[in-house]
Amino acid sequence: MDFESKALLKGQDPDLDIDLPLPQRLPSLALPQQPSPPWPLPITYPGERISWTPCGTLANRTLECSNLTVPMDQFSPANTLDLTKNFTIPLIRLRSNKTTTSSQPLPNILLNPGGPGGSGTEFIHRRGAQLAAILGDGFHLLGFDPRGVNQSLPAASCFPTQQFRQDLSVVRNKKILEDSGELWAWTSGLVQACADNMGEHGHYINTPQTAADMNSILEAVGQEGLYYWGFSYGTLLGQTYASLFPERVERVVIDGVANQFDWYGRVLDAEMMADTDRVFEGFVEECMKAGEEDCALAGMAGGKEELWEVVVKGMERLREEPVGVYVNNTMFGVLDYWAVWYEGVFTALYKPANWRELASNLSQLLKGNATAAYMAYGRENAWDSEGDALKFISLNDGASGAAKWPVDRMGLVDELLPFFNQSMFASSEYDFYFAKQAWAVPKTHNYVPKRGVKTAHPLLLLTTTYDPVCPLISARSAQDAFEESKIIEVKGYGHCSLAVPSLCIAQHVRDFFYEGKLPDENVQCEADGKPYFSKPDEDKALLEVQALSVDEQKTRLAQLELARDSWLKPWKTW
Repeated sequence: MDFESKALLKGQDPDLDIDLPLPQRLPSLALPQQPSPPWPLPITYPGERISWTPCGTLANRTLECSNLTVPMDQFSPANTLDLTKNFTIPLIRLRSNKTTTSSQPLPNILLNPGGPGGSGTEFIHRRGAQLAAILGDGFHLLGFDPRGVNQSLPAASCFPTQQFRQDLSVVRNKKILEDSGELWAWTSGLVQACADNMGEHGHYINTPQTAADMNSILEAVGQEGLYYWGFSYGTLLGQTYASLFPERVERVVIDGVANQFDWYGRVLDAEMMADTDRVFEGFVEECMKAGEEDCALAGMAGGKEELWEVVVKGMERLREEPVGVYVNNTMFGVLDYWAVWYEGVFTALYKPANWRELASNLSQLLKGNATAAYMAYGRENAWDSEGDALKFISLNDGASGAAKWPVDRMGLVDELLPFFNQSMFASSEYDFYFAKQAWAVPKTHNYVPKRGVKTAHPLLLLTTTYDPVCPLISARSAQDAFEESKIIEVKGYGHCSLAVPSLCIAQHVRDFFYEGKLPDENVQCEADGKPYFSKPDEDKALLEVQALSVDEQKTRLAQLELARDSWLKPWKTW
């Protein structure tokens, strides 16, 4: 993900206002006068054990940054004595403007945007303003880069430099049978490079260690109980924390819930795509309901079944016959099935607010004009380093290595094919499972998920009815694991509750964080407005005619912005 400057400012959100004073010169004759410091002075707060440096403003709130050093192995007392065996965790806090006393400081809500590999510091910069609008002034929002991620040190990487990544990452990995020989051979070198490049630190980049790191963060800010909102992979981190440290669970929200039993214990995440094809069917159904004026594909078929065939068969043709696209002498290339189906269609299943754009691009492509689809989906960075953190965390957590998998290429392919046939989108994980089979980093954690965990305060579980990668059935599994937890379901499609605006779910989240309130039973919330195939200006116009309070309008606007943002998307394995 993008990250701001060398420390915190690369990929700056347009709402972010950085106001750092420039170094000043001494007046030529004013010898007694001392120069102003070139950077803001560190700030400390009563009860906290770290200092913070102001690093900008966001939505009229102060941003402050810090770093925290944690042991390489949080579960080994001996490791705390070796200063060379540690990770540095970047922190950023969006402070509330609410005035408090030192005896009753505001809680910090820790955030994780998913992945694994998502940057919590970038998340604050990018969408902290919207989350603050939903949550109100009662909390500070604290983002952190988990160990191995983004600007944490050392960051997970399988290559010593970006140039080596580009030179060594050329491998065909699209066609399951045809490319399996090359991918098998190349992956054996990749996983060894991952192990060699990270050394001993690579052994400890996993979710249980990050859960323990969150205790270090709490101790640094003088907070006993965990306040937390985790999305997607962040729900696995939240479940792991709640199982390891149930006595410190104060307010834990997990949103877009993944199955931790599959994650840690099974070679294949069989449950993950239980509803993926149903979300694609929802895209087709809602398109036909919207009509051609709002969904450009609707005019290409007489009903949802026919439209489904039009799109799927069009993609099959693209698989056999990729399309050349020329924009100008600096921008041209090939648009193939894998770019459109996975970067375009699959990614859009996460965010229904973007279905209108997807339909327009597909309509033009199916009518013979591939330019818009190429511009949107065909120019992804082929050498993105985000996938290294994903590999280390996922494969160090789960059932990885040849001892748990078939030891030959065709045996692996034979095991994967039935799994891939469960969903039209499942083979997006093709290269990931080759790495999982060959993974060479030794597993160092012994965490095993449990059922019937009694936490200090029950968890709140958020979900949509049809999530493309974290299905409702996984939220029910988590509810079974944590006593008295409750599910709030937004009736609709998309990944995590923020995929579709709902004031109902926002109110439940506020009630939980402020008062610890949970419903007596699981609850369904309606989606608000026009969640599918709407225009941004239509959404804002609808706000003006509805009888909403100022606070409700701010919340709805924040939800609309979050619903259109691509911060939740499929994470690349390399």
